[in-house]
Amino acid sequence: MENPLEHFELHPLIPLSLFGIDISINKAVVMMWIASGLVLLFFSVATKRRSLVPRRVQNLAEMAVEFLRGLVVENMGPLGHKFFPFIATLFFFVLFANLLGLIPGAYTVTSQLMVTGFFALVVYGLSLVVGFALHGLHFFTILAPAGTPGWLLPLMVPIEIISQLARPVTLAVRLFANMTAGHIILIVLFSLMMTAPVYIGWMPFGFTVAIYGLELFVAFIQAYIFTILACVYLGDAVKLH
Repeated sequence: MENPLEHFELHPLIPLSLFGIDISINKAVVMMWIASGLVLLFFSVATKRRSLVPRRVQNLAEMAVEFLRGLVVENMGPLGHKFFPFIATLFFFVLFANLLGLIPGAYTVTSQLMVTGFFALVVYGLSLVVGFALHGLHFFTILAPAGTPGWLLPLMVPIEIISQLARPVTLAVRLFANMTAGHIILIVLFSLMMTAPVYIGWMPFGFTVAIYGLELFVAFIQAYIFTILACVYLGDAVKLH
């Protein structure tokens, strides 16, 4: 059986360097380009022949956009409309990257902690910028929940600081761990199916089909969870919750 972790290794396809910094193009970079291109293609097709009564792709795109718009407004209020383009871009990129990783021979970009970590830092960094821009130094009151007695502040503030610092970590690891674990299971089952005797080969095949269906569901769920947590973090910065 091949090492299932080999699938996640990255090797330069086109070696490049800029001022001593390695900017080589690898399969993760290529898959990110493809995911971005597919998102653009999806909305190009959806908006090419718009009609009052939406058809197939247009209907699907409108449903997704309205769902995301509701998610943004629910968590951020009317001000959330300003962040809708960012949230929608984040959701569709993560979703398409997750789905692309399910194609045999493709690469799962969201199984790279560097990628999910970068997205998480951007989301959390934006929430800090928004918080200080809207509330100034009053934003620090987010570390002390409303109604907290003064004598509890020395205990609550350190806990809230740890909670805040853990946000980008948990946001990044949740997506990375779920996508990595599922694909490792699929690789192991595929290997067992190829190496097992014919008379018992149907067993790993059956499990592979079931896990593949589950991973398809997980691809959507993880994109949704990543997006809703981004909305929650930005909402906290806006509303000081």
